[in-house]
Amino acid sequence: MKTTRKIIVIMTDTQRWDMVGCYGDPAMHTPNLDHLAAQGMRFDRAYTTQPVCGPARSALFTGLYPHSTGSWANCMPLGDNVKTIGHRLSDQGFHTAYVGKWHLDGGDYFGLGRCPDGWDPAYWYDMRNYLDELTDDERLASREVRTMQKTEIRPEMTFGHRCSNRAIDFLHRHGDEDFLLVVSYDEPHDPFLSPQKYADLHRTHDLPRSPNLQDTLEEKPEHQRVWAGSSLTADRTNVERSFPVFLGCNSYVDQEIGRVVDAIDQYASDALVLYTSDHGDLLHAHALNGKGPVAYEEITRIPMIARWPGVIPAGSVCPHPVSHINVVPTLLESAGLPVPKILEGPSLRTTLANPEERVNPRIYLEFNRYETDHDGFGGFQPLRTTFDGRYKLTVNLLVTDELYDLETDPDEMVNLIHSPDHTEIRNALHDSLIDWMNTTRDPFRGYYWERRPWRVDAKPATWAHTGMTRQRENEEYEPRQLDYATGLPIQEAVRKK
Repeated sequence: MKTTRKIIVIMTDTQRWDMVGCYGDPAMHTPNLDHLAAQGMRFDRAYTTQPVCGPARSALFTGLYPHSTGSWANCMPLGDNVKTIGHRLSDQGFHTAYVGKWHLDGGDYFGLGRCPDGWDPAYWYDMRNYLDELTDDERLASREVRTMQKTEIRPEMTFGHRCSNRAIDFLHRHGDEDFLLVVSYDEPHDPFLSPQKYADLHRTHDLPRSPNLQDTLEEKPEHQRVWAGSSLTADRTNVERSFPVFLGCNSYVDQEIGRVVDAIDQYASDALVLYTSDHGDLLHAHALNGKGPVAYEEITRIPMIARWPGVIPAGSVCPHPVSHINVVPTLLESAGLPVPKILEGPSLRTTLANPEERVNPRIYLEFNRYETDHDGFGGFQPLRTTFDGRYKLTVNLLVTDELYDLETDPDEMVNLIHSPDHTEIRNALHDSLIDWMNTTRDPFRGYYWERRPWRVDAKPATWAHTGMTRQRENEEYEPRQLDYATGLPIQEAVRKK
């Protein structure tokens, strides 16, 4: 099986799957990403693990779910014993460089400006570093959407352009080495700054008017109605569908990605290139905006494209559900390295060669809290979701649960959680979800996730719950854990307590 020692990961922030033209709407004006897909594989059903910046990134770069990384809400840093793909590949002789937004150091939105272990400090450049290059007036201008109305934005002013410059410099100087390069843009996240010509591309373009723009949230969880607030009673007949500065910034970051891909073609044309985004934006779907504690397609389904000459068939499309949890094991296996036991998802290496190869019977998502620094955003809203490619089950621990059939109801309008015709599929998904929570050592797991009002066959609540002990196996970086009862190294990591 072919391997590679040259890997580039490119990501954006707050980019829905349908904001990339090759997913069906050429009016998105994303020619560079569309061309990348034409040269490689588009994953039609790719999903984040949690639709929040930090937690999503924690899974993407560690191969562990947010509940396992410690970064299960924004401004919660990765655990000290959690190793990123940068750690793992640099320890195998790769030159590892991270350029762009990190959001995993426990600092605020912009980060601490300090290079974490596993990455080359010479190329480290997070948003704090960018702001430190600006005057106070420039900082203020860089954070205001109104800046687009006051002055022409030069590319050199934007974070994205400066990230591209550093990435291109790395490829020029180190493209013949064994390397991992990550290029992480903040764009098209607000404040949506880009040269005016990109916003002008979208002045007359409206996003489609889907039925869920009129969702009344009846038979839906209470927290969604609280989140929607006055939007539920407002007239949504003509709800906004024109987003020129947002979509303009989306086209602008495509242009910046194109600059980097051109450099890849020049200096490392045989490299494995993976592009994705952290999450989407509801944009008024279900009377909601932004992202938060729901598993709707608008914020959990994200674009993902891979190109690897000689391995990935050009113009191919993978129709099966995949997840950010698959990325780290895929990169490791593609580099010819073993996949550690501690990782919580399978590799997509076989899928890269054959898009019909399905490795995930189901994918899983979670939500815990949006942000630890803010009292708002609904506070603690724990949910766990599983999706098998057709049916999506979400258990909202504090409120009503949800089941949707995306084949007959792609807009997720009809909650089937109490449908007698769907009892068997609902319960099977629920069993899978509970097993996943146990297997991944979810710190929030317990009998309460099993004993839902609709699960009439649930086992009685017991303090011992499953009675199992599940110890961590991180033996590439830690000594084997010890058995509490004997003080000796564990023989079986999962065992009866």
